[in-house]
Amino acid sequence: MSSRPTAPEWLDVPADANALAEGVWPASALREDGRMLIAGIPVTALAARFGTPLYVLDEEEVRSRAVRIRSAFAEAFDRFGAEVVVYYAGKAFLCTEVVRWVTAEGLRVDVCSGGELAVALAADADPALLGFHGNNKSVAEIERAVAAGVGAIVIDSREEIDRVAAAASASGRVQPVRLRVNSGVHAHTHDYLATAHDDQKFGVPLADAPSHVEAIRAHASLRFLGLHCHIGSQIFESGGFAESASRLIAVHAQLGADVPELNLGGGFGIAYTSADTPTPIEEIAIGMAEAVSAACAEHGIPVPRIAIEPGRWIVGPAGVTLYTVGTVKPVQVDGGVRTYVSIDGGMSDNARPALYGADYSARLAARVTDAEPALVRVAGKHCESGDIVVDAEYLPSDVRPDDLLAVAATGAYCFSLASNYNYLARPAVVAVRDGEPRVIVRGETERDLLARDAGIAPTEDAR
Repeated sequence: MSSRPTAPEWLDVPADANALAEGVWPASALREDGRMLIAGIPVTALAARFGTPLYVLDEEEVRSRAVRIRSAFAEAFDRFGAEVVVYYAGKAFLCTEVVRWVTAEGLRVDVCSGGELAVALAADADPALLGFHGNNKSVAEIERAVAAGVGAIVIDSREEIDRVAAAASASGRVQPVRLRVNSGVHAHTHDYLATAHDDQKFGVPLADAPSHVEAIRAHASLRFLGLHCHIGSQIFESGGFAESASRLIAVHAQLGADVPELNLGGGFGIAYTSADTPTPIEEIAIGMAEAVSAACAEHGIPVPRIAIEPGRWIVGPAGVTLYTVGTVKPVQVDGGVRTYVSIDGGMSDNARPALYGADYSARLAARVTDAEPALVRVAGKHCESGDIVVDAEYLPSDVRPDDLLAVAATGAYCFSLASNYNYLARPAVVAVRDGEPRVIVRGETERDLLARDAGIAPTEDAR
């Protein structure tokens, strides 16, 4: 193999192509006798038992990160006498077990569809500790959320005020609501991940907030909790969060003394490669607390209760996806050779590279080698030229068929965005903790793939 094709500027040739970069892989990930272990379990044993592709989720990492972010914000805002509530953004990764983990660690849960609400309720989450998002909630979804006693519905449009009010009135309830606004802060992230600028589908302009709040207050069946804003996702810098908070406080101060809360959303970034350097969450929390406190002092109001909604930050670094290498193909390009390492999964289990141009890190998981690093591209098996899982990575030059390959930081938005493209079955999710694995989402089978095809005679079980 040759590394002559140009690597991205951020990707350095590693001194050791077997090393696991700190902050990219789960904290429990290490090498023992050449094999990668997560939570004390050889990933070779996981692949042998559960097959590949396989999502592996470190339960202790999820729990510890939930505690860490809750503590960071509680301590930062406690200096200013403010309470903080933390909602786990379920869209990042949701199943009943993850709901149980994060609620056990003191978090609430944020959902954004009727299906996500069903998962949270199936996990016996307290409905009063759920938040319900969505730019186009159906009437049926709103009615179910109200009937379930969801603690906060996030209003996303003028029309939705009347829909939620009607559902609450019909059920004889007073429904707590927030109003999602766009602060006008353009986050430094991918365009599809920025959500607080004016030209996008979420929320209402900040200037329109007072009139929308007036409309909410006109309904006896609604109780206004406060404003909500989410500036985007995978954000490394703290400045955007602080600026958005300051702008929201200026409007919050106009709304009167009976507004108890301000929800600042989430979007805190994580490291997908060794080149990523997200600001430590403790520093972000302090910066946001100081900005909110200063803005409140300027407007002569007390610091309200603060809510945040991290998702990726909690679950992303806890996930690793295992694949089996199939074809290893050298291709002449740029006056040299680029090697395509094809795996048994692809964009059906990780759509983010195709959707956002996301970068990932990969390592051989079953062995170490002294072979020199070679620049490779990890490709999926789909009939799609854009099916690339890792666009550029240095792997040992002796990578070969049947090698076990691990891709880091796949805990967020991989399982959530998974599909059956080319009729590939979606992988199982296996949680690992203290040396013990357990399936928390079973892998699909061929029978699952055919189950909804109305042209196939139903089995006895399906009748």
